[in-house]
Amino acid sequence: MPGLTSAAGLIGLLDEPDQQLQFYALKKLDTLVDQFWAEISDSVSKIEVLYEDEGFKQRQLAALVASKVYYHLGEYEESMMFALGAGDLFEISSQNEYVETIISKCIDEYIAITSRNDFSQYSENTANSEAKTPQKVDPRLEDIVERMFRSCFAEGSYKPAIGIAIEARRLDVVEEGIRLASTKTKGKSVDDGEEKDEAVELMDYVLDLTMGVVQEISLRERLLRLLVKLFLSLPSPDYFSVSKCVIHLNDTTLAAKILQDLVQKEDSKSLLVAYQIAFDLDTSATQEFLQKVITDLPGSEGDDLDSAAATAGSDTMATESSTEEDGPKSKFDKHYRAIRQILRGTKSIELSLEFLYRNNHTDMVILNKIKDSLEARNSIFHTALTFANAFMHSGTMVDKFFRDNLDWLSKAVNWSKFTATAALGVIHKGNLSQGMKLLQPYLPQEGVTTGSPYSQGGSLYGLGLIYANHGTDVIEFLRKQFNATSDEIVQHGGALGLGVAGMATGNMHLYEELKVVLWSDSAVAGEAVGLAMGLVMLGTGNTGVINDMIQYSHDTQHEKIIRGLAMGMALIMFGKEEAADELSSTLLNDPDPILRYGGIMTIALAYCGSGSNKAIRKLLHVAVSDVNDDVRRVAVMSLGFILFRKPGAVPRMVELLSESYNPHVRYGAAMALGIACAGTGLDEATDLLEPMLKDPTDFVRQGALISMAMILVEQNEQMNAKVPQIRKTFESVVTDKHEDAMAKFGAALALGIIDAGGRNVTIGLQTPTGSLNLPAIVGMAVFTQYWYWFPLTHFLTLSFTPTGLIGLDEELKVPDFKFWSNTRPSLFDYPPKIEESANKEPEKVATAVLSTTAKARQRAKRSEKEKAAKQAAQRKDDDSMDVEPTSPAPATPGPSVPEGEEKMDVDNEKEKKDSEAEKKDSESDKKRRIEKEKLGYEVQNLSRVLPAQLPHISFLSDGRYQPVKKPTGGILMLLDHKPGEPVELMEIKSRKSVTQPAGGATQATESVADIGGAEAAVDVLNAEDDDGTDDAPLPDPFEYETDTEEL
Repeated sequence: MPGLTSAAGLIGLLDEPDQQLQFYALKKLDTLVDQFWAEISDSVSKIEVLYEDEGFKQRQLAALVASKVYYHLGEYEESMMFALGAGDLFEISSQNEYVETIISKCIDEYIAITSRNDFSQYSENTANSEAKTPQKVDPRLEDIVERMFRSCFAEGSYKPAIGIAIEARRLDVVEEGIRLASTKTKGKSVDDGEEKDEAVELMDYVLDLTMGVVQEISLRERLLRLLVKLFLSLPSPDYFSVSKCVIHLNDTTLAAKILQDLVQKEDSKSLLVAYQIAFDLDTSATQEFLQKVITDLPGSEGDDLDSAAATAGSDTMATESSTEEDGPKSKFDKHYRAIRQILRGTKSIELSLEFLYRNNHTDMVILNKIKDSLEARNSIFHTALTFANAFMHSGTMVDKFFRDNLDWLSKAVNWSKFTATAALGVIHKGNLSQGMKLLQPYLPQEGVTTGSPYSQGGSLYGLGLIYANHGTDVIEFLRKQFNATSDEIVQHGGALGLGVAGMATGNMHLYEELKVVLWSDSAVAGEAVGLAMGLVMLGTGNTGVINDMIQYSHDTQHEKIIRGLAMGMALIMFGKEEAADELSSTLLNDPDPILRYGGIMTIALAYCGSGSNKAIRKLLHVAVSDVNDDVRRVAVMSLGFILFRKPGAVPRMVELLSESYNPHVRYGAAMALGIACAGTGLDEATDLLEPMLKDPTDFVRQGALISMAMILVEQNEQMNAKVPQIRKTFESVVTDKHEDAMAKFGAALALGIIDAGGRNVTIGLQTPTGSLNLPAIVGMAVFTQYWYWFPLTHFLTLSFTPTGLIGLDEELKVPDFKFWSNTRPSLFDYPPKIEESANKEPEKVATAVLSTTAKARQRAKRSEKEKAAKQAAQRKDDDSMDVEPTSPAPATPGPSVPEGEEKMDVDNEKEKKDSEAEKKDSESDKKRRIEKEKLGYEVQNLSRVLPAQLPHISFLSDGRYQPVKKPTGGILMLLDHKPGEPVELMEIKSRKSVTQPAGGATQATESVADIGGAEAAVDVLNAEDDDGTDDAPLPDPFEYETDTEEL
């Protein structure tokens, strides 16, 4: 039987009065609509009439047919409305394009309505009361979405349903899905521990979405609260995931309760988990948060005693004291004391210091090359070498470069001296036990008016850097020094020190004292004070403080003060996201470009790491529309702060901007790549930066050099083949006499950054647990201000994250054991040091030959030829054998060549061939070495483990120690499976070295040889400045005659 060629007959039946015929026609049309939709569309109004007729019994079928017709016509809104009217006849389980499209449309509509309702309910900045009235959701639309949820849960497709539920703000569905997954997997057997509970997987999935995708703060907080409840309801709660949630919720009470519950379980594993959570909190939370947790813990009345002991550098651990007390609480007090010490940061800082000191691989040859290549009399070059030295030795306590180069150091004057003194703080960063003692000779002394104010101010700044983000024990001292002085240079250093040490404490008393100095309207002190205000009130979002700062920025005439206040306001709004929109809009609409600059930094820090599309759109708009180059530059650069959690997206975004006609935009693109891709070695980023290393503008080359170093920090040739060539590029820029000063400055910084911390640190803007690394982000943001003020370059040290794996036992001691790395040893090894040959031969340089000299040599050669010919003719009669003439051999025909030049060409060719042969040999040797290397090797505790190496780290299954969580870098608590056996501990070398005299010749051990620079440089840096007596003399007056005088 031939098939239908037209639906005209069925369409005609729709006009019949009999409902049975109409029903038959609709039923047939439903099956044929995909074939004859074009023909049916001419009569779709008839189908709509049947749907609207309440007396028609098959209204739902008419709605379904109309929906399909409109779907084929591309009218998805109409199609969705009729599909809603089809009720149960619209089968969501059908696997066809029509159903999938309409369900997608329904979900989008449902999400749009529910998200608007949710925003109006939870938003604090709703403009009018009308927006607060929720929009009613069509029950039919809700029914389709609910049916979709049920269908997904029945099929076990939990993740798509939960993802849609989060978008739709249906937290009840999220919870229901996780609980259903938990009940379904509860009865299943787990084979060898490989199968993971599906409910836990779903909770981890929701946590990842919450931290990486959800951008609304209110929704994020509700999801985190839900996750905390679900994690704690598990038979074996995941306390590490709970601790992540607690940090973002800023819930100190819950954090203290979790730690307390774990301690009171009275088993070793729970105690180790408590210690591990305390270490994780220390790396991720603010000082204010940690101090509140310490206060909420039981037995906190001994905090002051513990703090003093930690600062004094006592060798004994807190866990070893107070064991004489009797009663059930004594053992808990011991553990709480240890937790308080961890939360205060003293233990983690001590271990990081030991790791950096023990594994220091700084190449002094590089530093000496920079010193020899840059003229120390030029302040920018002196400062560049100071920064390179500070970065290379950051946190290692190795300050011998200052001791070995006192003559170079003596050339530091004024702010160069300030920077050099502060560099001691960078080198000794984290040396809490000896920090005050080291800088004591430089610090301002009561009743002493002599000495350089630059070294005094720099020492206060350096003291703040030593105690950065852990300044509880030095803030009072810094306050006294800051208030006692009237010298604006000392105030400048004191304000910076207070800001770094008191970071994120929210101390209003400290803020008021800073404000008093701000009102003195000193440009030098005011810039640092504005920045310090923002650092102290970091992330508080205090509107009263912001109003004061905006008001004063409009009242003052000093650009330096306005710049400091603009950065300070941005820091106060750190992590506030939507709550910072009002301030950023206010600043961006200001006619002053410095305040607009502050508005851009407010967006960057408020939305840092969020990947917010709204923030990115605003930054890109300003980058191409603002009339001020500074604002455009920072707008492009800020993309790095927004997207550092998605580094792969940044090269594509800034690719066109990196080729802009405006050099400021190109510089911003280079820095955005460096900030977002720091430590990743991303090929796409280095490919974009390589052409910028040859940019015609000097400051673009500077930015490209610095960014390249940040990206390639801790990378070797095995990880990235470009590393050796790029290192040579840095060195060649520094040694090139014809290179611009700004590019040389950038290259010197780059050499310091790429080998930072003795080649043992990376730049990480997020912690190993995935939280925002607050000090690192702040350090990077303030570092970018070196464009205006060089001393702020030291802030980059706050971004340096040690990449060691440090295992601790239950007594918080460092056991001597090894773990396994399932890679080749060379893959993550340190880069080789530069070999400096003892007998360095001078390079052969072709001598310039004048044309007259060349002609004279030609004539001499011709005369010699003639003489030789005469002598040969005279000897023709002799029967003796031919003898070579004593004169030089005749030159070959062709253009004359200066004597010796031809020989040099031959030598050069030989050298080229030899070098090519050596390269081939070395490459083949490398390949052979790689082939010979065995896969897998043992790694000693307290060794460097790069982030890319962590997935390959494992602990021996039959070994004594096992970690309480998967290794993420940093400090790792270890469970001892043989507690009865004696423990072999590792020697703490850093503690031993700082207790020895710094300059003693009688104890010239290796450790002592590395320190003592701070003591040796006292007389040089404390010398009063000579006010430029060494400056070059003024030229003599010169005379000239004019035409009028001659007349």
